[in-house]
Amino acid sequence: MNLRRCFVPRQLLFLLAAGLGTLGALPARGQETITLRSGQTVQATVLGTTPDGVKVQSGAAVMVEPFALVASVSMHAPAEYEAAVVAYEERDFPTALANAQWVAANFGGLPTPWARQAMLMLGDIDVSMDKLPDAEAAYQNYQRYYPAASAELNVSLARIDVAKKDYDAAKAKVDPITAEAMKIRNPPDEAGALIGRAFYVSGEIKEATGDLPGALEDYLRTVTIFTQDRVAVATAQERADALRKDQGAIVP
Repeated sequence: MNLRRCFVPRQLLFLLAAGLGTLGALPARGQETITLRSGQTVQATVLGTTPDGVKVQSGAAVMVEPFALVASVSMHAPAEYEAAVVAYEERDFPTALANAQWVAANFGGLPTPWARQAMLMLGDIDVSMDKLPDAEAAYQNYQRYYPAASAELNVSLARIDVAKKDYDAAKAKVDPITAEAMKIRNPPDEAGALIGRAFYVSGEIKEATGDLPGALEDYLRTVTIFTQDRVAVATAQERADALRKDQGAIVP
């Protein structure tokens, strides 16, 4: 089995972009680091997001840093994000949905991996519950929050194609990502979630079309290499275990 590390070129990576969000009742936290596109760093408490940017508090002053000026935010995920992931892993979709919705409402558009993954999780949950129109709406909403993440949107929409058994359409969306990923080593961390999701969907396609060894290999790439998206890892592990136990599949 060839599970070598691989890379996706920069045009397939997440790019930071503006989004929408609303503030709810947020707990007090310590200071986070906001890096502006100018290179300046700001130490402040991130209160959430607004339609215009990241709402922060520094001392007694509260201000909004426009999304267009914010390159990145170093911030721990709120407890609701962890609760959403754990509930999804346990197949408790209503609890996962409620927590992911809270994260999206309060931090939608924030340039952090966990905020992006929470937005994608909303669509993933709908796919898992066979609510495909809702899933498509959730993925399109993700694009409004992160309009530059077209590759991630394609992978997500491929999940809907798989659910509709339109495997050719799904392959057309994920094959360019997985093929490019196999050419170059050492992907940066920010690409790992995208690649892991793509290999998971590729595994679904191969499993549905009878290529069980290929499906298992793709699932294991998500489980063992591209582990940044915990939801993708959990679902890939579940499918890999089922293939080995129920079908006796082995990797080529």
